[in-house]
Amino acid sequence: MGSKMDLKQHIRTVPDFPKQGINFYDITTLLANPAAFQHAVEQLKSKVAGKQIDAIVAIESRGFIFGAALAHALGKSFVIVRKPGKLPYKKVSEEYNLEYGKDRLEIHEDAIGRGQKVLIIDDVLATGGTALAAAKLVEKLGGVVEAFAFLIELDKLGGRDKLNKYEVHSVLNY
Repeated sequence: MGSKMDLKQHIRTVPDFPKQGINFYDITTLLANPAAFQHAVEQLKSKVAGKQIDAIVAIESRGFIFGAALAHALGKSFVIVRKPGKLPYKKVSEEYNLEYGKDRLEIHEDAIGRGQKVLIIDDVLATGGTALAAAKLVEKLGGVVEAFAFLIELDKLGGRDKLNKYEVHSVLNY
C-alpha cells in the first residue's frame, strides 16, 4: 500500500454543516474504503511507534472507530470515554466548556490503573476542549497521558495550544 495514499482524497468535505460557514470533514467515505481505512490506522500507528503505551483511550463516538482498530493493531487494552448516562458502572466525570454552554465526559472508575500509560485518540482535534477533558479523566484515575493522536487536526481552531503540555500527533491537517 505504501505511504503515498492521499487520505484527504477519501474524506468528503460537507460545506455549511452543522451550520453556515463550517466545513465538516466526513470520515464515513474513508471508512467505506478498506484500503484507506487500513492506511489511516497504519498512519496513526506510525505516529506512536516506540511509545510505551498500556491502553488506548478513545473519545465518543468516532474516536471509538480509530481507537478500537489501533488497540487491536497494537495489542493494547481499549478504554472508552463517553457522554453522560451511557456508562453502566461507577464512573468519574469531567465538565468542559463548549462554544455555547457546557458538556461532560465520563469514564469507568476502574478503566485505568494508577501509573498506566495511555494514548488518547479521537477523529478530529478542533478546539481541544473534549480532548483536554479526556486527559483530566485519565489523570483523575492516576493514569499518565503519553500522547494524543488524531486523524484530522483543524489548525485554525487552536486545539493544539490547549493541549500544549502533551505530545500531540495528527495524520492530516486542514
